[in-house]
Amino acid sequence: MNKLLEIKNRAVKFYGEHQSYLFPIVKFVIAFAAFVTIDLNIGYMTQISSILIALLLALICTIIPINGIIWIGSVMILMDMYALSIEVAATTLVLFLVIYFIYFRFAPKDAIAVVLTPVCFCLNIPYVMPIGTGLVRKKCSVIPLACGTVIYYYIDGIKQNASALAEVVDKNGGATTKFNVTTGQLLGNQEMFAVLVTIVLAALVVNFVRCLKINNAWTLAIISGAVIQFVALLVVYLMMGLTTKIIWLAVGTVIAVIVGFIMRFIFMNLDYARTENVQFEDDEYYYYVKAVPKKMIASTEKVVKHFGNTASLGKRIPRQNKDEVSRNDIVQELNIDDNFFDR
Repeated sequence: MNKLLEIKNRAVKFYGEHQSYLFPIVKFVIAFAAFVTIDLNIGYMTQISSILIALLLALICTIIPINGIIWIGSVMILMDMYALSIEVAATTLVLFLVIYFIYFRFAPKDAIAVVLTPVCFCLNIPYVMPIGTGLVRKKCSVIPLACGTVIYYYIDGIKQNASALAEVVDKNGGATTKFNVTTGQLLGNQEMFAVLVTIVLAALVVNFVRCLKINNAWTLAIISGAVIQFVALLVVYLMMGLTTKIIWLAVGTVIAVIVGFIMRFIFMNLDYARTENVQFEDDEYYYYVKAVPKKMIASTEKVVKHFGNTASLGKRIPRQNKDEVSRNDIVQELNIDDNFFDR
């Protein structure tokens, strides 16, 4: 454990000293993962669906605010939808306007949650997001989670119905039919609504429990969020006949718990054995304070050892001449054995 604490302290110190260089790298990785995910799942416009384009756009994201990842990703999705159908692109634009109005109105600083939620869904580990967001963000951060969830299920629905949308032709108006298919597969997606409610509920519970004034609040929050997600989604998948997703539900829940404990170790690693209850007062109030120290490890200090008479350090040793140092003078000045040089 001491070794892990030492590694964590070094990592935190290193990030603090090089934050101006490391944060753009983090933005690059997140943006690149998001753009590649878009290319792999839709990518109907071949001109922009390549690793090189994703790489260049991710590089641009390193020098712009993190909300820029959302805007660039939205433009990529709209262009892909336009390549599929102009009606689908119009529906997507309206959906994005509604989602981003809600997001920028209530939680404009949680762009990472909006971007990472669809990515985690594609990796079959969306259960990481409610636990992670609930531990380190505020209650309003459930809004970006909800936005990211809706975006994923919308894109996934378009992907599954792409061939049907491309071939829909109606004598009275193909555009109307495509609008109906596009909105219907979103508004009629019962799985999306069940998952959306579960994720939001789990994130709120995690946030509520970790703020409680009890020992091991973060541990209880992680376990509570994991249990809520697993039980609720297990019932949903069984009722809807989606038994193939149960395996990934179990694996994703385990990964979410592991990630949660890693975050607890980094952000809230407390030593409850040394808890202190302090009482003090001023002219107006009497205070009862519970102080829980963080688990820390003392940094190693270099010790310089001196041999012989340390009082002679810094003194000038007299010389017999310019070329040779007197052996007797050194022995007397440093108070060492006369036979020391013969060893």
